[in-house]
Amino acid sequence: MAVSSCPCLKLFVASSFECRSDSSSGTDQPSQGRFNSARHGTTPFLSGTGMSSLILKFPPNFVRQLSTKARRNCSNIGVAQIVAASWSNNSASGAPSAAAAAAAAAAAASAIPAADPAEVLAGNEVAGTDSSDNKNVSGVQLEDLSSDLKYKSFLSSDGSIAVHAGERLGRGIVTDAITTPVVNTSAYFFKKTQELIDFKEKRHASYEYGRYGNPTTQVLEDKISELEGAESTLILASGMCASTVLLLALVPAGGHLVTTTDCYRKTRIFMETFLPKMGITVALESALEINKVSLFFTESPTNPYMRCVDIELVSELCHRKGALVCIDGTFATPLNQKALALGADLILHSATKFIGGHNDVLGGCISGSTKLISEIRNLHHVLGGTLNPNAAYLIIRGMKTLHLRVQQQNSTALRMAKILEEHPKVRCVYYPGLPSHREHHIAKKQMTGFGGVVSFEVDGDLFTTIKFVDALKIPYIAPSFGGCESIVDQPAIMSYWDLSRSEREKYGIKDNLVRFSFGVEDFEDLKADILQALETIESA
Repeated sequence: MAVSSCPCLKLFVASSFECRSDSSSGTDQPSQGRFNSARHGTTPFLSGTGMSSLILKFPPNFVRQLSTKARRNCSNIGVAQIVAASWSNNSASGAPSAAAAAAAAAAAASAIPAADPAEVLAGNEVAGTDSSDNKNVSGVQLEDLSSDLKYKSFLSSDGSIAVHAGERLGRGIVTDAITTPVVNTSAYFFKKTQELIDFKEKRHASYEYGRYGNPTTQVLEDKISELEGAESTLILASGMCASTVLLLALVPAGGHLVTTTDCYRKTRIFMETFLPKMGITVALESALEINKVSLFFTESPTNPYMRCVDIELVSELCHRKGALVCIDGTFATPLNQKALALGADLILHSATKFIGGHNDVLGGCISGSTKLISEIRNLHHVLGGTLNPNAAYLIIRGMKTLHLRVQQQNSTALRMAKILEEHPKVRCVYYPGLPSHREHHIAKKQMTGFGGVVSFEVDGDLFTTIKFVDALKIPYIAPSFGGCESIVDQPAIMSYWDLSRSEREKYGIKDNLVRFSFGVEDFEDLKADILQALETIESA
């Protein structure tokens, strides 16, 4: 019988270092904006004046964004537009229509103050102009509206939020299409030089350049923010891009980075190899008590042994010392674990995995407070690593079925982990859903599901394990996880083959270790395939 035993969890410390285009502003076409939380006030200006429509333009969250120094770059501020129609029962008489009267009454009931044109450009309000009539219209007072009020009044589950957030209440893109359009552009134009000057002086909002934002990508960022309960999200070209930009942006010179040894190897390589070239030193020790720690960065669950960190406890300890906490929740997904609600400052995902879910796109995302995400975004704008809008569309599409896929993967992984734990040809199983797992009590406390990846040790050596892997018929041998198709890999070969056996063992990577990512195939098919593959090998 296999028992779950995990390698010792160690800490290591690194001393280290820290739109939105309304490209047709002034026309009748709304443009994409940072649509996090804005309530559109109604003002009593509708009357039977003969104007068939009025266009109001304003950046959502304008008050909050202007008050945050880190987001004073107008390329970080979106522009949304409202089209308000007015009708007149008697346009010749100029008498206000019933619709206009109702709008005026609603505005009065809401106690939204009228805009003083002299104050419109001061930051709290933005005036709009109907380009066809060239008439000024009143400004719109903006107020924050939390995501809870915005979506959870009618979306009660993460599954529904994954489908509709960022889209159902409007995208800032003019379309009656159910799906979000892909906006392929490298830059956003200004109609006149004056509009460009207005942009530079923070009176006009634009993405300006493709590296700074895209309407399709913005929908994805808003969707992930809603799912994570975050103020802001930054989407990047890959999970590794997200990790490296985050570390470079938030760990200042002379600071210290604390992480765990059981983690994605490329992340550790960046910390151990590239950061020292920038004057960073690395030590294998816990530094909270002896160093001024800038950032605690860890996966939970970790790769490949599925270790779990008590996020609430770690966050409390780190915050006492003034350190930020970032959790890589790729293995958990936003459905199984809410790191921000548990106290973490930032949550990172490789969207390539479960979030995209179809093994067809690369992406990474970081969610957290507007202040922290803005710091990371500013560096991201310099370094690049921009996600292509076509890739953003694929991830948006993938998220529509996220809850269905994760439910199936959670169920299959847990059932198979129990079977493998009892199998005579399996030495031990690493899965946080098993009571035998070292951090099962932590996983039960902070996770609603335990993920779709199971690691286990075959009862044999390197070549016995190769025989088992090659005997499998359903899963692909590949270096990823979280997709619809099941994937299997032998970490000693897939990720650590350039190291000697003794070097691999320093990281706890054994020759007989297998990481199995369960897809959405039928459970009975996967079970039969794994059991038949185990039967092909002889126990050691």
